[in-house]
Amino acid sequence: MAKLTKKQKEARAKIERDKLYSIQEASELIKEITNVKFDATVDLAVRLGVDPRKANQMVRGVVTLPHGTGKDVKVLALVTPDKEAEATEAGADFVGLDEYLEKIKGGWTDVDVIITMPSVMGKLGPLGRILGPRGLMPNPKTGTVTMDVAKAVSEVKAGKIDFKVDKTGIVHAAIGKVSFSADKIAGNAKELIETLVKMKPAAAKGVYMKSIYMSSTMSPSVQLDPKVVQI
Repeated sequence: MAKLTKKQKEARAKIERDKLYSIQEASELIKEITNVKFDATVDLAVRLGVDPRKANQMVRGVVTLPHGTGKDVKVLALVTPDKEAEATEAGADFVGLDEYLEKIKGGWTDVDVIITMPSVMGKLGPLGRILGPRGLMPNPKTGTVTMDVAKAVSEVKAGKIDFKVDKTGIVHAAIGKVSFSADKIAGNAKELIETLVKMKPAAAKGVYMKSIYMSSTMSPSVQLDPKVVQI
């Protein structure tokens, strides 16, 4: 096991081992214990009492973080010529169709989100092996396959993220940057947690919100009280 540095030891010492923090307390503490020289990403890991192997217990959706992600999200709009102007005006970084499909076939995936139209999905099918593992395949459930391309692009640029419970029952999501104020970090965390609470599957039995941890890039994690979703 690697030895902890002096700063890592100091950071861990500021976290009370058996305490469950409120969202606001955790947000303030994360800012205090993050010591990297870049603007670290703040992450939330929520363990849910669901069995993701069962279709009726899958938790997947989207949420618009009120204070954005702090990240300049690169958006590719794969659209027909009649939709190119509105995608560009909405802020898409790359707009087109066949030329970008060819680039993706060649291994190009230098984007964060791909937005497309229902009529184009047939062309994307063969690219599933490239886009799927990278989480880039558009999906109607996340609003990335739509006729309202401009709205979809604008929402993603404004802080809309999609999330999906993994095979271990955990939802991981980036909710901002350490440079955000504690109030903004807390506001984004609260929005995600409340969205997950609303999405509790009817088939899920027992405790639904099992644990919540907040961390930043290379920081120790802070455990939140899963029973207290309010700030």
